[in-house]
Amino acid sequence: MIGMFKYHLSIKQLKQFFDTVDKKGRVTFNRPIPANAVNPIVEVNLEDNKLSAYQDDYTQGYHHGGEYVKNVVLALEKQHYYKQINLVGHSMGNLEIINYINDNVNDKSLPQVAHLVAIAGHYNGLVGQSETQNAKINPKTGEPEKMDSAYRELLGLRQTFPKNTAVLNIYGDVGDGSHSDEDVPVNSAKSLKYLVSDRAKSYREVEIHGKNAQHSKLHNNSQVNRELIKFLWEESN
Repeated sequence: MIGMFKYHLSIKQLKQFFDTVDKKGRVTFNRPIPANAVNPIVEVNLEDNKLSAYQDDYTQGYHHGGEYVKNVVLALEKQHYYKQINLVGHSMGNLEIINYINDNVNDKSLPQVAHLVAIAGHYNGLVGQSETQNAKINPKTGEPEKMDSAYRELLGLRQTFPKNTAVLNIYGDVGDGSHSDEDVPVNSAKSLKYLVSDRAKSYREVEIHGKNAQHSKLHNNSQVNRELIKFLWEESN
């Protein structure tokens, strides 16, 4: 994905950086971000990317993951002041990002989230979760008929989600009749709409189809990359 950004947006002088967050939440960058960096991309790698201590309570685990996200933002702020940031998540990273937003919505010292991109977000459960796997949603509002505990934790966003944040929600359907990307049901991903669309600056959904819509392939998909580039840079200029 980052390679595609460089190809399409070389004119933007994109710079790529990596950081690692250890299990104690400590953030380490591979190199400093220059003060004059234009549109720097920071790839976040979590040592605790399975939330191993929360296997029996992912609802609390996602809050803990949100602390990892906050630690990265604070570490960025120690290098330079950023008035706005963009957040892009894939899979469980989406739950950590949305919990970061939910848990810190009143903290005005943090940078504004200008753009939020969700890729394959299982906001209302995964394939195999019997309570919500086949949950229908209201086609107009995105409200699911059944909600898992992690989703219910986020309902407050309907009154607090930042009004200056634009949202792009990308999800996949491999077309095998499961209405999923093999891991995330389409309706689980689409349930983000109910949480944020009434307040977000804008909300748009993109459904990817076919074999390259498989869960792990979505973050290395040319159509997804084009949508990201258009949303993050072209539409905002």
